[in-house]
Amino acid sequence: MPRDFSRTLRVADQIQRELADLVQNEIKDPRVRQITITAVEVTRDYSNAKVFYTTLCSKEENVLVEKGLEHAKGFLRTHLAHRMKLRITPQLHFVFDASVERGVRLSKLIDEAIAQDKATHHLDPDPEQAG
Repeated sequence: MPRDFSRTLRVADQIQRELADLVQNEIKDPRVRQITITAVEVTRDYSNAKVFYTTLCSKEENVLVEKGLEHAKGFLRTHLAHRMKLRITPQLHFVFDASVERGVRLSKLIDEAIAQDKATHHLDPDPEQAG
């Protein structure tokens, strides 16, 4: 049982690498050029794969990216089948990964809090120096 789980992870990692290469080098659709494949989850029977991706585009442009990925789904699956030689090539399901966007937003909030804290402490006199 554990070997099967390990194999599933290895297959998911290989799918991620292959899809990243295909998106970077083979797809000509400009809607799909600026994405990053962040993770892949494969079902135990390899029939389905959730492909998580992110992009630095606006929300409006993300709709175009999603349509581009849906349009390229068959092309990607076919080329994936040729590259990986699996008995079953999984159906690809693309899911936008908002974790990078959330991380950037949290980082900005932390930077703002630190700047505000420094400004507040800079204005308040130090009680030890006052006495």
